[in-house]
Amino acid sequence: MANYEFNTQDRKSIKDLLSSPKEVVITTHHKPDGDALGSSLGLLHILRAMGHHVTVVVPSEFPAFLNWMKGSQDVIDFIRNPKSAREHLAKAEVIFCLDFNDPSRVEKMHADLMNVKVPMILIDHHLDPKKGFCDYQFSYSSIGSTGELLVHLMVDFGWDEHLNRDSAECLYAGIMTDTGSFRFNSVTDQTHLVIARLMKEGVRNDRIHELIYDTNSFMRTKFLGYTLSEKMQQIAEYNVIIFTASQSDMDRFKHESGDLEGIVNFGLSIKKMKVAALFSERDGLVKISFRSKGLFSVKEIAEKYFEGGGHKNAAGGRSKLNLEDTVKKFVDLLPIYKEELQAETE
Repeated sequence: MANYEFNTQDRKSIKDLLSSPKEVVITTHHKPDGDALGSSLGLLHILRAMGHHVTVVVPSEFPAFLNWMKGSQDVIDFIRNPKSAREHLAKAEVIFCLDFNDPSRVEKMHADLMNVKVPMILIDHHLDPKKGFCDYQFSYSSIGSTGELLVHLMVDFGWDEHLNRDSAECLYAGIMTDTGSFRFNSVTDQTHLVIARLMKEGVRNDRIHELIYDTNSFMRTKFLGYTLSEKMQQIAEYNVIIFTASQSDMDRFKHESGDLEGIVNFGLSIKKMKVAALFSERDGLVKISFRSKGLFSVKEIAEKYFEGGGHKNAAGGRSKLNLEDTVKKFVDLLPIYKEELQAETE
């Protein structure tokens, strides 16, 4: 695998820091996805094999389709169990921050995380990490997932000798989900070399794909059908697809965490469409998932207009307006990008 130019001094400092058993907390962003949880649990198994006492503390719940990951049952949810989460943060000697580039991404856990005065290590693949957020930063936006970056770091640190099936399955799941089952242009030859390394530990790609994508509940499948049939709008002039999910719709179909996962991607499966956006009412706000094809950057729209960010072709945002007004705000922005959206796909 490629030898990324990791900071030599930071690498030495971290290896020294973890040369003896430590109380370690691993955390990630609000509403952890496959890469966030897979990276966290993959690292947990590695560090435990090295002799550390490790706990994963997440800012909120994660989707049920990730429950199969070894160690997921011991993850502490800050929203559901703030007392335990705060106790583990308070006794931590080292904190790893995975798959997010700004402390605001942990939302309600923000103050508790930033009040901890111990070495913090950022491992992430998003653009523009906030400066000074962590003591050590390994941020590489050219790598398609935090899981892949972690494997490169483990090889560089010499920690890959502690890889086993449990850790490899978690990391594989994270890489698979964040690369759209290896179809995004962030996938490189190095991605496949990392996957080959994980599969040497006994990872079964078919089993993990089934556990993640083929375990939908009956109500989630009905919700998907309803959304595609009744809540999808095409703005053909701009090659844009919009989905909406109101709180009443989600209540009707007994929505659970993760039920919205992947819906936005259906928009880009439609011929000629360049951008897809999903607007959903959650936690008193409208949350937005953006996806795009080719050179069009949804990251710019998310950052500039919707308090968000992410990658060029996959970003997220939020709005304090109601659902209808948020969608209108987005549609009203499209003429600004008319030339890009109407250009022939390269």
